[in-house]
Amino acid sequence: MQVSNINDVKIYNLSCGKSLPEWLSDRKKRALQKKDVDLRRRIELIQDFDMPTVSTNIKVSRDGQYIIATGTYKPRVRCYDTYQLSLKFERCLDSDVVKFDILSEDYSKIIFLQCDRYVELHSQHGRYFRLRIPKFGRDFSYHYPSCDLYFVGASSEVFRLNLEQGRYLNSLQTEATQNNVCDINPAHYLFATGTAEGKVECWDPRTRNRVGILDCALSSVTPDTEIEGIPSISALKFHGPLHMSVGTSTGQVLLYDLRSSRPLIVKDHQYGLPIKSIQFHSPLELIISADSRIIKMWNKDTGKIFTSIEPETDVNDVCIYPNSGMLFTANEAPKMNVYYIPALGPAPKWCSFLDNLTEELEENPETTVYDDYKFVTKKELEELGLGHLIGSPLLRAYMHGYFIDIRLYHKVKAMVNPFAYEEYKREKIRQKIEETRAQRVQIKKLPKVNKELALKLIEEEDERPLHKKKQKKMPSILSDDRFKVMFENPHFQVDEQSEEYRLINPLVSKVTEKRKKKLKILEDLHPKEQEEEDEPEGKPSDAESSETSDDEKEWVVEVRKQRKLIRQEERAKRQERMKEEDQKTTLKPQFYEIKAGEEFRSFQDAAKKQKLMRKTLEDRLKVEEKLGALNVSDTAVGSKQLTFKLKKSEQLKKRQEALKQHLEERKKLRRSAGHLKSKSTKGRPFN
Repeated sequence: MQVSNINDVKIYNLSCGKSLPEWLSDRKKRALQKKDVDLRRRIELIQDFDMPTVSTNIKVSRDGQYIIATGTYKPRVRCYDTYQLSLKFERCLDSDVVKFDILSEDYSKIIFLQCDRYVELHSQHGRYFRLRIPKFGRDFSYHYPSCDLYFVGASSEVFRLNLEQGRYLNSLQTEATQNNVCDINPAHYLFATGTAEGKVECWDPRTRNRVGILDCALSSVTPDTEIEGIPSISALKFHGPLHMSVGTSTGQVLLYDLRSSRPLIVKDHQYGLPIKSIQFHSPLELIISADSRIIKMWNKDTGKIFTSIEPETDVNDVCIYPNSGMLFTANEAPKMNVYYIPALGPAPKWCSFLDNLTEELEENPETTVYDDYKFVTKKELEELGLGHLIGSPLLRAYMHGYFIDIRLYHKVKAMVNPFAYEEYKREKIRQKIEETRAQRVQIKKLPKVNKELALKLIEEEDERPLHKKKQKKMPSILSDDRFKVMFENPHFQVDEQSEEYRLINPLVSKVTEKRKKKLKILEDLHPKEQEEEDEPEGKPSDAESSETSDDEKEWVVEVRKQRKLIRQEERAKRQERMKEEDQKTTLKPQFYEIKAGEEFRSFQDAAKKQKLMRKTLEDRLKVEEKLGALNVSDTAVGSKQLTFKLKKSEQLKKRQEALKQHLEERKKLRRSAGHLKSKSTKGRPFN
């Protein structure tokens, strides 16, 4: 069983877990269950609740005792008895089932619409009758008062088959080229069909006349959606006498009141996939819509998401067990998933033990795998001295860092910093003191971290014109709780000496100097009250504003200066590294072993190569640059450009020399044709 918590709603996947092969004997299965803990703890709600390859449709009988599902391959139907929690019977069919429906209270009367235009009627013993419809069918509905079956498919007609008389009746002629889905309202028996043109046609079965047409294609297009073609109707479901929900092939669900042509609400799945199933959950007034990737549950009045389920495989059909929180799905996988959501309702009577089980799990929550691991970045690993563990089983790479066992992390942390607990204790005491200070009368002050940034924000706020302040009050970063840690935690301190900061903000040096002077003046005026009661007042003068404008004009000059400074610093660092490496190489003698067959080879090349390999890539590039093979230059944008020349092989040199000699010989042998002059034919008659 797998537990997920989406939008504060617990979802229990009862089908998740290891499964045993069918060909194993009972004795081997029992032996495996004794050895494997996961097999012992799994919940097998209904025995053999799966298909050989894929399940296509699933429904629950009206009495709630039987669950019927169809699948492939081979095409078959399976009926499960919930009272026995096992498979009741299985029947194989001639072709795949497109849609089926249960006409009786139990499994005694079932109708299957197959992909080869055949319709099969099954009774308790098996197939009762088989007939064929004129066109390929896609959906059908049963009209109980007249015992008529309405078939829609790859045709503009709606075929009617009367089960009492056993013959076809006059079909209904629609305006569509094809019909995808249909449904009959259980309250007043209004028949509705969804067309490929994105329309819903409603018919009265008593008079066999069309009573209305609803255009859903235009209503499904919202400003956020990107439509490439005309959305067709892919799902249709009535709820009560007045409400109808429509699903489109572009992933929108529209809820209509039959008295209006405008939808009450439009819900987009944001995946662009056709809606395959729509169900209503009456107690909570929810709509459960599903495409092949996600099952969404949302409020039909407000459209607010209640929760969602994303199975690992594509979904083909969704079925809700009546008056409960249990959900069945038919998937593109052998297993048919069973979900239990306590927030939707209680467990069914035949599995009431699920309520007690979920209550125990909520009382004693189990720790997840990640509770035993700590996520650390590469920089933190280097600080702890665990960089050599990268690539070992003790670290699991994940995104921009690694997962490490929490016990190992605490152990190394205690060894590296034995006074970490004391620092943590002092930090907690400081936070408590600040919380008590917050209850007093507060005066605006500069934060301890990123003071210059805070001063810049305050200056920008003061420089705003008065009419703009009244027009729209923009939220300040200093007063926003989301950015509070940026001015409290020292880890978020802006590093103004970094290369990226200096290149992105070339003029910041002059502006920050002014702010630093201003901060120094404030600190001199209030040396003791700086941390609690300081507030920068006043606007910058006109001279300062003119200076900042001049700085903006000199942006390019400042960028070049910063680049020059950065290059000088890099050169100084390289020289220091080279000196250190030369000292290391001179202090430590190196010995080489002469192998068999290498007595007459010199050690000079090998020593140079090993010495070069120990150096960094930067130093190696510098050496190559001296030799003339590499050329490193800066582009106008500020990035690096690297050009290199390949060494010429001996064969290429010989080929070039031979070509050069050949050209020289040709020059000697070639006779010049400069003495031949063409006579002008201008003015002569054309013969």
